[in-house]
Amino acid sequence: MNSEIIYYDATKLAELIRTRKLSPVEVVQAHLDRIEALNPKLNAIVTVADDALEAAKAAEAAVMAGDELGPLHGVPITVKDSIDTAGVLTQRGSPIFKGRIPNTDAVSVARMKSAGAILLAKTNLPEFSYSTETDNLLTGRSNNPWNLDRTPGGSSGGESAAIAAGMSPLGLGTDLAISIRGPAAQTGIIGLKATHGRIPMTGIWSRAPRRFWHVGPMARSVRDIALAYSLLAGPDGADGFSTSPLKFDAGVGASPDRRLRVGWLVEPGFGPIDAEVAATVQAAAEALQGAGCDVEPVRIPALERDNSLHVFNRLHVMEMKPAFAQATAGHESEMFKISKGMLATPDTTMGDFILAEQAAERLRDGFAEYFQRYDALLCPVLPIPAHAHGLSEIVINGQSVPAVQIQGATVPFNVTGLPGLSIRFGTSRDGLPIGVQLVSSWMAESTILHLGSLLEAKSPVRDLHPNI
Repeated sequence: MNSEIIYYDATKLAELIRTRKLSPVEVVQAHLDRIEALNPKLNAIVTVADDALEAAKAAEAAVMAGDELGPLHGVPITVKDSIDTAGVLTQRGSPIFKGRIPNTDAVSVARMKSAGAILLAKTNLPEFSYSTETDNLLTGRSNNPWNLDRTPGGSSGGESAAIAAGMSPLGLGTDLAISIRGPAAQTGIIGLKATHGRIPMTGIWSRAPRRFWHVGPMARSVRDIALAYSLLAGPDGADGFSTSPLKFDAGVGASPDRRLRVGWLVEPGFGPIDAEVAATVQAAAEALQGAGCDVEPVRIPALERDNSLHVFNRLHVMEMKPAFAQATAGHESEMFKISKGMLATPDTTMGDFILAEQAAERLRDGFAEYFQRYDALLCPVLPIPAHAHGLSEIVINGQSVPAVQIQGATVPFNVTGLPGLSIRFGTSRDGLPIGVQLVSSWMAESTILHLGSLLEAKSPVRDLHPNI
């Protein structure tokens, strides 16, 4: 039974618990057993919540008493270790914060708990969430369950590996430039970066530059992502970027009977893209066409005019460095190489900073124009499938490029704040997952969730799990 439980999605687990076909204790224990068996290979989990079983027993008692149950009652979740969890270690991937235990939950965690979810464990990350790989001096490197020699991505790589391997059905990650969608693609799960500000960042560090940071759900089914999003979204009165009403939706939810117009794009605009990835995006486009959408190839001039990755780097380095310098002062010997490298990055001149700000505005305007004609954009998540650990360069179609280019197709949607959904739709010749990315206009999450469900229904790789 345990082998079935660990790959049920959160929605099914909640239903089985609600109907008394499974107990929360069985469910939590099955996932604890899975962690014990696999985490030595993956190093995805860094802390198991001491009270997870006690919380499961309390959840079971509530079921037996006939109490009113939340939509995730008794379902275990995992949370990236940059997100505060009351009474449970939150060490941010750094010896500088070793032993740190918050007094309160982040808003996102509190909202999941209010829905009945049980905090099972915290997941690994790069120091301060600042890398496309998950490795640090405190809790070490995480491995990809599809191939231990490959990265599960970053910065939510521990979360993605845990969910892909059946150690968790549902979790929370954060995304500055790639960090939910990239790891989801590298491990074959699903991740949502909602419109910037839709889900409050309160209780999450680092928050600089907060105008690019997002927190969001990661799971193995679109319906789990949709459920978690519905629980997480909405202002909290503390995050000044989180202002849109929970129920406002500008997407398909506002006009569900209209044929959706989807443009698909591989190149140009994102940098070079591997041929297998390009073929997967085209296959997803054909699947959406077959599902009744109007689909056609597109180009977006704004993406070709301004390099989003260059824009992002010129802006965020100046907004990140003061917070990093303050947090690491006097602890320089305890910093990981990535943090040291970022603090050593030359400052952006005021002139270049202003030019980057103007380029970011042009990108937003360019996408606003695009979404006047289309409901969604289908594009790659990553230029290649999961790569080997520790690379400074990656090879795409025989061309060697800096490893930072892994963010080429994700960072435009952090710079602009647009929502993006990462979902697997293919497999590489090496047996690694290949994802595609669905992007909609601001506040139109229902559109990409709907399109994601259409792809999920037609997916040639649905319900595949790593053999580990």
